[in-house]
Amino acid sequence: MGDPKRIKEVVEYIIRWLCYDNSEAASRVAYSTDTKELLTHDVLIIPNGHLGDMIILPDLGQVVVEHPAKGKTIIRTDIVYNTFFFISRAEETFNTERDEHNRFLARYSVLGHSNRMQIPLLDEHARLLLKLLNEPLPEPGFNHIYLTHDIDTLSQYRHLRGALGGILRGKGKTVFASWRDIHNDPAYTFPWIIEQDRKVEREKGKVECIYFIKQTKGKGFDYPQYSLFGRDFKRVKKLLQDSGAQFGVHGSYYGDLPKADLAGSTLYRTHYLRMGTKLMQGLEAAGYTDDFTMGFADEAGFRLQTTRAVRWINPRTLRLTNITMHPLIIMDTTLSNENYMNLNEEEAYFLCEQLIEKVRLHHGDLCLLWHNNNLTPDTYHKALYEKIINCI
Repeated sequence: MGDPKRIKEVVEYIIRWLCYDNSEAASRVAYSTDTKELLTHDVLIIPNGHLGDMIILPDLGQVVVEHPAKGKTIIRTDIVYNTFFFISRAEETFNTERDEHNRFLARYSVLGHSNRMQIPLLDEHARLLLKLLNEPLPEPGFNHIYLTHDIDTLSQYRHLRGALGGILRGKGKTVFASWRDIHNDPAYTFPWIIEQDRKVEREKGKVECIYFIKQTKGKGFDYPQYSLFGRDFKRVKKLLQDSGAQFGVHGSYYGDLPKADLAGSTLYRTHYLRMGTKLMQGLEAAGYTDDFTMGFADEAGFRLQTTRAVRWINPRTLRLTNITMHPLIIMDTTLSNENYMNLNEEEAYFLCEQLIEKVRLHHGDLCLLWHNNNLTPDTYHKALYEKIINCI
């Protein structure tokens, strides 16, 4: 059985979060099996008895609601446990399926089997709760817009493996042009990205452009590593700083975590979207405050089943941590990779429109991830990103 104090703190946080941080509304909600709570509360949520006891699958069916008296409601579906299950990533502690990169994918999740990846269940719970409390629903729109970019590589051809590969593929002229000047490299798309990101009207929401920078040894799946003290990176960094962008840490594939104060940022996203309980614990210990990893690599949508930022709850200890998770809604390679969704441009744009509208409806945070090295002529991601930016 879990620590009662921790369970109480978690329950209070979840109910307040479901009420869009409306403390007054949350104070009118009870979480108990005792129906006498309706004497002092307007809504009673009946626990299923498993929070702090064991991990079970959430109830993904229609929420069961009863109205025993005027202005009083009993919710038989445990929407508090449902919320805990998804925002703690509890299913990843008992489901041991992983891909070759040790990632928990959408296809392993209860979400993949229920076709709910594109429907933010917890935001639906929140809307229902607000309606039952006769509280106004959030106005459609974006709370925040995060236009994020992982700099996996500064260039396509200005490192040995890339240059040799380019020459072998008959792109020698492009390789030598890149070596003469990084501006000629296909992956040097930063001026174009800045131009697109500036199109997003600031009055439509608080817009933040964040570039996640690798701080690794550049070996194995972390290859290629660019020198943070080299001329190429200094040029790119100044360009991005002048544009008003922020920087985050793009963590190593192998889980190495530099201290946040040494890395120069408390914002984090791990390489290959590899994430788990151990790494989340490490983030907090290293001084990070915000994680932007929480999207599935193989399917766009709502890994956390919400469009809104939420604090991580350790599913093993039931501790409410200081790490804020920002749901990653759409990543470029998720849409096009043949091992993931394998969508063409038209299909990808249609899906993106649907997901963006879900975020807008729930007044959530739109978080996109486009890589600078994927905006090349052999992909549709440059055209797709421009269309998405224009529809926000």
